[in-house]
Amino acid sequence: MALADDLVTIFGPPAHPLLVHAVVVLLPLAALGAVAAAVVPRWRQKYSWPLAGVTLMGVGSVPLAQASGDQLYARMADLGNPQIDRHAELGNDLLPFALGFGVVVVALLVAGRLADRERSAATESTTPVPRTWRRIAVVVSVLVIAAGVATTVQVVRIGHSGSSAVWNGVATP
Repeated sequence: MALADDLVTIFGPPAHPLLVHAVVVLLPLAALGAVAAAVVPRWRQKYSWPLAGVTLMGVGSVPLAQASGDQLYARMADLGNPQIDRHAELGNDLLPFALGFGVVVVALLVAGRLADRERSAATESTTPVPRTWRRIAVVVSVLVIAAGVATTVQVVRIGHSGSSAVWNGVATP
């Protein structure tokens, strides 16, 4: 992606520190909601649309934060700061985590809906109903928990490296 020469700002400050907060808040919040939905099917039924929305916004905010971070990094590259370099390196690795997390959340919502229908059909029927979607929902629930934890850990690692670079006083041009 080609970036403009001018640094994108929001009411004065660079956009990156502000856009990063969308990632830092929304992805862990989506992970927490996804874990709750994976563990308590009743919550998945009730909160599937808000969970999908928060997940989509969290995943969608990652490329915005990365693009604004690339612009800011281009301005600070001449500082030769290894902490900023490490932060940029870690930040570039977040999108695959976020995308994978988003995919398994959608899979959970779909498989969970089908498992609920299967469960409902089993209670209404006198003949045995296959448990295929209920089993798939359990497997996807485990994947959601793992992806949510991995994504949240990655967000914390990236955020810590960025804040360390700034608060140690080495990120001021």
